[in-house]
Amino acid sequence: MDKNNIIGFVLIAAVLIGYGIWTQPSAEEQAAARHQDSIENVARQKAENAAKLAAQQKAIQAKAAAEADTTALFHPALNGTASNVVLKNKNVELTINTKGGVVSKAVIKDFEDRNGNKDITLFDAKTQSLNFALAAKEVNINTADLYFVPTNQTDSTVTMTASAGNGKALVIDYLLGKDFMLHTKLQAVGLAGAFAPSTTLMDVQWKDLCRQQERGFTFENRYASLTYHFTDGGTKYLSETGKETDKAIDEKIDWVAFKNQFFSAVMIAKHDFAENALMTSIPQEKGSGFLKQYEAKMKTFFDPTGKTPSEFDFYFGPNDFRLLKRVETECNFNKDLEMQRLVYLGWPLFRIINRWFTIYVFDFLTGLNINMGIVLILITLLLKVITYPLVKKSYMSSAKMRVLKPKLEEATKQYNKPEDQMQKQQAMMAEYAKYGVSPLSGCLPMIIQFPIWIAMFNFVPNAIQLRGESFLWIKDLSTYDPIIEWNTNLWLIGDHPLSLTCILFCVANILYSLMTMRQQRDQMVGQQAEQMKMMQWMMFLMPVMFFFMFNDYSAGLNFYYFISLFFSAAIMWVLRKTTNDEKLLAILEAKYKENKDNPKKMSGLAARLQAMQEQQQELQRKREELERKRKGLQ
Repeated sequence: MDKNNIIGFVLIAAVLIGYGIWTQPSAEEQAAARHQDSIENVARQKAENAAKLAAQQKAIQAKAAAEADTTALFHPALNGTASNVVLKNKNVELTINTKGGVVSKAVIKDFEDRNGNKDITLFDAKTQSLNFALAAKEVNINTADLYFVPTNQTDSTVTMTASAGNGKALVIDYLLGKDFMLHTKLQAVGLAGAFAPSTTLMDVQWKDLCRQQERGFTFENRYASLTYHFTDGGTKYLSETGKETDKAIDEKIDWVAFKNQFFSAVMIAKHDFAENALMTSIPQEKGSGFLKQYEAKMKTFFDPTGKTPSEFDFYFGPNDFRLLKRVETECNFNKDLEMQRLVYLGWPLFRIINRWFTIYVFDFLTGLNINMGIVLILITLLLKVITYPLVKKSYMSSAKMRVLKPKLEEATKQYNKPEDQMQKQQAMMAEYAKYGVSPLSGCLPMIIQFPIWIAMFNFVPNAIQLRGESFLWIKDLSTYDPIIEWNTNLWLIGDHPLSLTCILFCVANILYSLMTMRQQRDQMVGQQAEQMKMMQWMMFLMPVMFFFMFNDYSAGLNFYYFISLFFSAAIMWVLRKTTNDEKLLAILEAKYKENKDNPKKMSGLAARLQAMQEQQQELQRKREELERKRKGLQ
């Protein structure tokens, strides 16, 4: 990168920043926009309310007609008194309402919520609904309209029955497992004649207003998504940030999850959900207490004869990788559900690192019952130990180029013109080859370390073990650690507080960049060294960008990056202090003499680079020759 390129980038950045400031609306314009938005929102809300009211009135009229007709199917079940039945174990407490016969409230025990309550309320009757819709010959049957009678009730079992009269009924059996799984069977009794012979499917309508469970709304919202699993394998999810309404899923799916960052409600169908299921995810406003509005409209197997029940398993619990793999065995559907995919581990390469290394190490360390902050430090140390040979190789490559700098300057001093840069580069490569030094050998180890950083970027925010865990000044490693808080929305920062670990990470990044920049400058020759001096300002840009990116990220992630940079700087300092430049130069001189007495051809990447340079040089020579001929003809 030359001087002109740097100036160009600076000007582009200045233009973009200036344009952003210039185009930023004034306070009056913002107020007017908010007023217009409020008008549009009110109008849209009125339209939606009108549509809902019309649908409710239609449903009320249909219900009234059914209630008036004493011969109507399920007439005995259209009236009753709603009551609650509670199933519980040491992990969950599930409330089943007799109106609708489905789970109306799910409480996950021993996980403190953001308000300090000792248990997490995943959802309740005000925010969640589930309806099984059956299309009979004469009337549509909606379980949400029926009153069920509970029988066979224990702490872990209950049978809910909606009577259709004359021995006919719709029965839902529940069995709560030992962990977080609820086994469910829906079965028709004596209803074969009420349905067309071709009836094989029923509609499943599931809605949930996803609660904000964590302190940081923006951060949690990134990891909250409606997720579904294809029957043939693989998971997908709706947009975490954008609105998606009635998105059609072309393939069969076997489960759908209403997912928070650390907790999920999952519905699994034994006989799959049919193609063209419709999924909806609508982001909610910050401060509302909710993240997303979820809805799943699906079809699945139904046997009107009652010979084969429709079976479902529900999971109401934490997004814990090991737990999800374990509870999956409780499901008797003989499927590879891959429920652990609810814990996002990154793209394939990063997922492999996290799946087969990070999780195992993390499980081992957490099993020692030590503080989670110490666990992060130990993981960082282990990664540094593993990558140390690569880091040392990278540093020694740089050190070799540093001690050879005077000789390179001497060998290339005649190539100082801009048009001589190709020849200068070729001469430098030839000089490195004489001493057995490969400039690229220092790049590959650093490239290898990069996936580890990305893997940890995906792992740490999804590690539920960090939730609620404190370390030093950090009260909760799974969310930000504020030192200053405010209620005003600041440009680029927002209304969230300043995170101390993020500041430490950015400062450490600046200091580490200074060290690496100095190291690179010491090994560069001629114009390269001058350009590096001009580029020093750029080292401050990345930490600034990191601050705006990571300020609302989890303290655990920022702490990991801070510790990682601290150890990297310490390793670089130790290597610098323990490297004797005179001895290193002597070794290189001996290598030079050996290569001079026994010359070897370049091989591998160095040979290919030299060939490319020679080819480019030859092309340049031909272009110059053609240009001279053209001028001679003129």
